[in-house]
Parts: sequence; C-alpha cells; structure tokens
Amino acid sequence: KIGVPENYDGIFPWYLAKLHSLPANHSDLVVTGDDEGIFGVDSQFLYAIKPLDREKQPSYSLQVSFRTSVHRQSFTVEVFVIDKNDNVPTFIQESMRGSVQLGLLKIPFMQVEAMDRDDRNTPHAELRFSLLEQTPRIPYRQMFSIDPLSGEVALTEEGASALDPEMCGRYKLSVMVKDMAGKANAFFTTGIVTVEVTGNSWASPDPVRLQENLPGPYPIPISQVKWSGSQAEYSLEGEFPEMLFTISREGVIYLNAPLDRETQDQFLISIVVERPDGREIAKPVELRVMVGDANDNRPTFPQAQYHTVVKELAARTEILTVQAADNDDPKTDNVRIFYRLVGQIPESPRALFRVDRDSGVISVQADSMEGTAPQYTLTITAEDAKLNSSCTVVVTVQDENNNPPVFSQHEYGPYHIPEDAPVGTTVTAIVARDADVRGGDSWQVNYRMESGNEEEVFSLVTDRQTNEVSLVLDFERESEYILVLSAKNPVALVRGRYGSQSTATVSIYVDDVNEGPILSQSHYEVTVREGEEPGRVIATIRGYDPDSHPIYSLQGDTKKYFSIGKYSGELKTVQALDREENSTYTMEVIAVDGNSSLSASTLVTVHILDVNDNSPVLVGDYSWKYLCTPRWEDQALVLASRDSDGPQHGGRLNFSLRSDATVRRNWKLTPINTHTNLSLNIPYLPPEVYTVPFTISDSSSPPRSTFINLPTVCPCNIRGNCKIAAKKLQGMPTIQSAVGILLGTFAVIAILVVIFVRLSYQNPKEEGKSNQELVPL
Repeated sequence: KIGVPENYDGIFPWYLAKLHSLPANHSDLVVTGDDEGIFGVDSQFLYAIKPLDREKQPSYSLQVSFRTSVHRQSFTVEVFVIDKNDNVPTFIQESMRGSVQLGLLKIPFMQVEAMDRDDRNTPHAELRFSLLEQTPRIPYRQMFSIDPLSGEVALTEEGASALDPEMCGRYKLSVMVKDMAGKANAFFTTGIVTVEVTGNSWASPDPVRLQENLPGPYPIPISQVKWSGSQAEYSLEGEFPEMLFTISREGVIYLNAPLDRETQDQFLISIVVERPDGREIAKPVELRVMVGDANDNRPTFPQAQYHTVVKELAARTEILTVQAADNDDPKTDNVRIFYRLVGQIPESPRALFRVDRDSGVISVQADSMEGTAPQYTLTITAEDAKLNSSCTVVVTVQDENNNPPVFSQHEYGPYHIPEDAPVGTTVTAIVARDADVRGGDSWQVNYRMESGNEEEVFSLVTDRQTNEVSLVLDFERESEYILVLSAKNPVALVRGRYGSQSTATVSIYVDDVNEGPILSQSHYEVTVREGEEPGRVIATIRGYDPDSHPIYSLQGDTKKYFSIGKYSGELKTVQALDREENSTYTMEVIAVDGNSSLSASTLVTVHILDVNDNSPVLVGDYSWKYLCTPRWEDQALVLASRDSDGPQHGGRLNFSLRSDATVRRNWKLTPINTHTNLSLNIPYLPPEVYTVPFTISDSSSPPRSTFINLPTVCPCNIRGNCKIAAKKLQGMPTIQSAVGILLGTFAVIAILVVIFVRLSYQNPKEEGKSNQELVPL
C-alpha cells in the first residue's frame, strides 16, 4: 500500500516507492491495471509519469508480474491519492429562499447547504457558515442567525419578538461558507438568502363559557387552534384532571366529562405547538374556560342544631340568627335564600316565635314568656329557588326571680321542749313556698332569724332539695323564746317585693327538767415531779349543773395519795410521791348532783416525773472474788451496777478510778457495755486485800456517785485457784524468819494438802482462765 499526494509538480518520472517483493533473479517485469499508462517500474522502483488528481480517481490497484527461473509470479500494489485542499466550497443552490412565520421561536426555519469536492474525512472539506449582512437592518440589525455547522437559519431572540410583516416583509441575507473549519487560509464562497416574512393564525382562541353538568354526549368540541406554518403537533397543559380536556392532531379541543363549578369555576389551558421531533415552535397560547352555574346545591346550615336562652320576662326581642350557605354562584339568583319557621314543639301557645324571611333572625313576638314551657324546639328551613334544608333551634326559657317566697301562716307554735333536750334537737320544720321554677336560684330560699335569737340559742338548717328549714336547739338558758324568721331568695327580685307573707313568728317554751352535772373534759392528764411537797393543787376538775352545785369524790386511789375538794374540784397530793415506787396513777373523779343521784365522771391520769434522787450501786457479791499475782492475761473482775432512777438520770453509768498516781499505776478499768472490768495494770502486785477506790456516777447533772473499795489479790495455782487466803503483810521478811519458815514447811505439808483439797472442792476450776470474770452477773 502506497500513499501518494495529488497535484505533484516536480520532475518526472516521479519515483514513488521501491518494490521490495521482487526477487533478485526476476525478469520480464510488467505493470498492469493502469488504463492511462501513468505507472511503470524501473530497477524495482514504481514511478508515475504525470500528477495524480484525487477528485478524478482517489486510488489505483496495480498488478506487478515477473518471471523467475521456474515460472511467472505477480503481486498487487494499492496506490492511494492523498488529498490536498484544491477545491473551493460552493452552495448547492444558486437561489436560496425561505419563509419565516410570525410568532416563531428561536428555532431553524430553513437550511443553507454547501459542498466541497475535497476529502470529507479531512479538514479540507470541513465547512463553516456565517452571516455577513442583513438587508434591511430593521427593526434590529441582527434579526437572524445561522448555525456554523449545519447552516440552519433561525430568528434571534430580538428577531423572534420584533418580527413584523407590516414593517418589513422580506429580508436578504449575505452568507458565506468556508472550508478548513473556517481558518484564515481557507477557501470560501458567498451567496444571498432571501427570507419572506409571513403572517400566522397561531393566536389564543376566544374564551369559552360552559355550563356545569352538561348532559353530553362526550367528548364535546369547545374550541380550535391552527399553526399555519410547517407541520406541527399539539398538546395541552394546565391545572385540570387528566384527560378532562384533549386536543386532536387538527387542533380541535374537546371536553371529555361534565364540569362542576363548585369544584373549579374556571380553567386556564396552555396549548403547546411542537415539531415532530419535539422542539417547541412558538410560545404557547391560552384558552380560558369559564364554568357557568346551575342550581345544583341546596342551602345548608353550618350546624344541625342550635341552642339559645331567652329570659322569662323578655318581650319581643331577638334571640338568635341562623344563616345557611349555598355553594352555587354568588352572582346568580341560585344563592338567594329564604327562611321559614315550619315547626314548634310544644305547639302551645302558638305564635311565640318568628323568623325573618331574608335575614334568618329568630325573635320572640309574645309580650312575655311567663307561664310558658321551660323549653321549645323550633324547626327552621332555608330554601333557594328549588332546593331546601332544615335545622333545629332549642330555646331554653330562663326563669327569673319574679315570685317571693311565702310562709303558709304568719305564726307557728307554741312548741314545747324539755330543758335537758340535747344540743342538735330539732324544734320544728317550716317551709316558705316559692312559685319560681323549682331548683333554680330564683326558687331557693335563704332563711334568717331577724330577732329573738340574740344569744344564738337556735340555728337554722335548710334542706336545699325541698326549701324546708329546721329550727335546731344549740343550748338553753331562758324559759321562753319568740323568734321572727324571714325568707328571701339568694338572687334579687326582678319584679315585686318582699312583704309580711315572707316573715313568720315562732314561739318556743322550755319545760324545766332536773339535769345532771356536766364535766368539761372526759379525761385529764396531769404531771407531778417526784418528791414534790404534799398539799399542792395539781389539777382542778370543772363541772356544771344548771340545777345545783356538783359534789366531787375520788375512786381508785387505794393508797390515799391524793385528795379532791368536795365543792372546789381541786385535786391535791397528800404525800410526796416516789417515781421508783410507781410512775403513773389513774383514778376516777365523780361529780354528783346535790339534789338527786345524777352524776358524771371523768378519768384522771397522774404521771410522776423522775428526779435524780438515787445513787448508782454495785450489783452482786464480790467478797469471794480475787485476782491472781503475778497477773494472768485476760483475767479481770466484771463489775455490774444499776441506778433506780429513770433513763434520763440513770441510763448510762460511768466507772472511774480515784485521781491517785499509785492507784492508777496498779489498777485498770475497762468499760464493756453497761459493765466494767477491773484488772491489774502491772505484772506483779504483792498478795493481800487491797483497797481500790473507784467511783460509779450516773448521767444526770450534777451526777450522783458511790465510792466502793475492792478487791483481794493472791498467788494462784496452774488451775487458776487462789493458793492461800491473802492477808496483809507487815513488812519484808528477814533471813532468820525465812529459814524458820523453810524448816517448818515440811512439818505442815500434810495440813496444807488437806487444805488444798478442800479449796479445790469449794472453788472448782473455771472452763478457761482466759474467760474468767468476763461474763456479766
């Protein structure tokens, strides 16, 4: 394969390439396939005798044959002519004409075409279009544009908005086409394009008015549009249910279902025109569809039932306004509503109420509602030209206080009650009648004692369910009472006034009865310090008897520690009291009527308060106790004590050694709970009976103390028993006395054996010396 540039202008023959496929011993070399005789072979080189033209013939297929010693052979040589930019681009049509429609958008309305004979696969044939001149330059100098690659001519944005066939109906455009992709050294050609401006029927159609609920049949054509230029397709856009409106290929717009004005009273439909490839041609036009009203909605009330109140004495007054709504067109008579009163329960008396035909105002047309039913139910209808609906109105007649309460008689009694009648006794029950509605504030009665009860002997108790008032005795002092009662309502009277019928007199006589004494308290609590001086008044018992003076006596004081004044009721102590003997005394005080056997009683409890009058004492017998010397570990005397006073004074006892250096060196006290341990504080102490002065104090302030001396110290055997009875030594032993003791020891061994045996029986060994004296007594 050999590539050869066209239009070679050098020396000929022009050697193109060496044929490497020829063997060394070839002969009779021949080139065929060239009808013009352009190619030849010389010394294995392929040559041409004249220039090649790609536009005339772009390639050659040559057969090279030769002979060898054996036979003749051949091979193919493909010669491709390489293009040069040697052709000028030309327009395909000499007279280029197009038309543009009014209203067209910035889309191509025609195409300018050109050609170049150079190789299409090289830049030599890569064409670019440009617009050189527009004549005339009105209303803008750049009304048109041309696509550099495709040559499509379109309006500019200014041209699309300002195109006017009456101003300019024809334009001439000077256009140029270049090869080499429009480079500076490219070949070019110019031409003239004539553009005719035409009118268009593309415009918004007239508004359409359609009646709602049209009977059909559907679809119904309602309007039509037409694009007068090139082939176009139509579509609809807008706020309406899908497929409610459609458009045909011819631009006819259809309604496909009934319309409801109350749902939507108008539609704005955008009509879109497009090319078959989907590119929009012109701006959408609009169709306005208005929906006419039909009387298809009945008037309705916002609520099914209304409640209102009218006062009993109201006369010819407005009480409520009801208004219905109609969803039909408010600009038509379909929404004109009339109101009527069509029912009243109860029906009697008639003509109590009326409703205004136009406004729906309900009013009372009677002079008064006095004596009518407590409640009425009215039925009101709302009607338009052919449809209606209804609601109910419940009217409650509110009672007013136009009737005062009245007693059935002016005087009541006389009533007799015994003087010993208990507090709370009902003397009588009286009622004042009220003609207002039962249960309301106008019917309720408040009773008051206007006079005769200055000492507040009686009280009034009213039953709010019946208005009956009970006259109740609180206490009695006089023998006769004249009470004046008044009866009034808790709310003010609207009409009329209170008179003599609203007051009554009640006479009450108190019959004498011998009554027993009454004590002011059912139980007395008294506190006395122990040791208090006798004869002191510790309490006074209060009693009352309206007939005589009560006489007091004591019961339950078996030891005669107390006395009570026969007439005064003063309780005294006869002797000093000891809390340690008894902390509480309970007795009964009896008050007897001097004129009869009637009596009353009360309990008296006397609590004795503790005083620190007892010293703490040591508890137990310690005369046989001892401590071993030398000191045994953990050996101690457990000392227990007690205090007869109460916890406040004797609750916690304290043991302490005397402030003496020798005592504190030799001895030690160790507290354990409520006890203390006494032990040796040094390893060895000579055996004898010691005086260990220590004090037991209580917790009172100041404390009471006891001084005690203990204990015995002796040598012990391995069993922890004291070997000999300890005695006090006079002094340290001499050498002679020590020898005498040693000699005499052997003489008394038998006697000592007998003594130790007897001591063993008297002092049995403890379970363990480590636990000796640790257990409290």
